[in-house]
Amino acid sequence: MEQAEKVRRKVLHVMRHAPHGTVYTYEGLEMILMMAAFELDLTVVFIGDGVYALKKEQDTGGIGIKGYAKTFGALRDYDVEKLYVDRVSLEERGLAQDDLVIGAQVLESREIGKLMDGQDVIIHH
Repeated sequence: MEQAEKVRRKVLHVMRHAPHGTVYTYEGLEMILMMAAFELDLTVVFIGDGVYALKKEQDTGGIGIKGYAKTFGALRDYDVEKLYVDRVSLEERGLAQDDLVIGAQVLESREIGKLMDGQDVIIHH
């Protein structure tokens, strides 16, 4: 008898808040890293002010905290490889893919919508 293939739940994390001033982005990153220990199919999408979380060369000295943008690079080490950024969100904030600390794929809003439709769970941060 063949062993049934284990079904992995699809979980999408939507990062929509700026990285500093609230705990949403930092705690979202921690949650993603913890969930990576389980056999889940994880995807992360950065939209709205969430794209600032990936901006290179953030200077957080003026607000007295240690920056954590580079920690997003660890996601691939945890097999979280489906990383996407909304094109419009980047453009509205004067950013381009080269401004990001990780190589997230840039998608159109409609593509992100289709991605969301195929998930079992969507968590907003």
